[in-house]
Amino acid sequence: MNKNYYAILMAGGVGSRFWPVSTQDFPKQFHDMLGTGDTLIQKTFKRLAQLIPKENIFILTNERYNDLVFEQLPEVTQRQVVLEPDMRNTAPCILYASLKIQKENQDAVMIVAPSDHWIEDEKAFTQDVQQAFDFCENNDALMTLGIQPTFPNTGYGYIEFDKTKDTQIRKVNRFREKPDYETAKEFIAQGNFLWNAGIFMWRVKSVLASFKRNQPSLFQLFQSGYDTYNTPSEDAFIKEHYGKAENISVDYALMEHSENVYVIPATFDWNDLGTWGSLYDKLDKDQNSNAVVNAKTLTEDASGNMIRTSNNKVVVVDGLQDYIIVDKDEVLLIFPKAKEQDIKKVLQSVKDKFGEHYG
Repeated sequence: MNKNYYAILMAGGVGSRFWPVSTQDFPKQFHDMLGTGDTLIQKTFKRLAQLIPKENIFILTNERYNDLVFEQLPEVTQRQVVLEPDMRNTAPCILYASLKIQKENQDAVMIVAPSDHWIEDEKAFTQDVQQAFDFCENNDALMTLGIQPTFPNTGYGYIEFDKTKDTQIRKVNRFREKPDYETAKEFIAQGNFLWNAGIFMWRVKSVLASFKRNQPSLFQLFQSGYDTYNTPSEDAFIKEHYGKAENISVDYALMEHSENVYVIPATFDWNDLGTWGSLYDKLDKDQNSNAVVNAKTLTEDASGNMIRTSNNKVVVVDGLQDYIIVDKDEVLLIFPKAKEQDIKKVLQSVKDKFGEHYG
């Protein structure tokens, strides 16, 4: 394997739309959401390790999940676990990890990938990433993998690319915010829009130059601790300074301001597993289109439901269509799939009424 290949595996999110399974203490990336025997972070680590040396895969997560990382990925070392003391979105943590990697290997080429996405054709994923790495090694480029839209989804950002040249690697014209339904239909009709999956590839030199150019104050904040990185003094510096970083995504910080952004239309199936409905879409269904994880079910006049329990609990459902039914410890959620975007609000209401420990 190429020793210059690195990965930043993003594993700091809470995944609150997957409540009550995903909580602040045990978020979705550490759960076996698909019932495959592997948690999402384990599946992602194995996928990246097909191309990248295991010792070069860095896990970027909140410090409260340090122990969970080592429980689920016992092959990694503390060097590979980059801890955020505060939640500051994706740009600060990517900058921090990139500086650590640069100090270790100035020739590094890296991928930034979420830990909680579903990708079925892992061979195609590896081929797409290899193509991006090859391009980045020879060009000053910030690259992303875009997903071919299958319907006018209003839950994703979109990438508009230059359609004047029919090449596999496309120049990005601009990033578009999550659209309304009519705008999303227009995007798809134009034929040069892709879903933004939040998967990025670049040389470490290129991404740091972009941070320095586009986010000078953020760059200076983390660059000032460069001498401490990968030393025993690093932890103290980060604890003191990380909370001063602006709360900003890498899309806003870099990708929307840079001229050297390229996209590869992905050749693999992808799902961000952002909601119970998106999980339902990817699971096998019974004869009544119910998707079931970890449950034994007896159903009558029940169809289109997402049913999940732990420990093979028997679940009897009669007269429910298109519901989310999730049993987890002290919480039972029975909620319409059509209203799944409101689960975040419901979670907050539960915490307000019954206590923070339910979230």
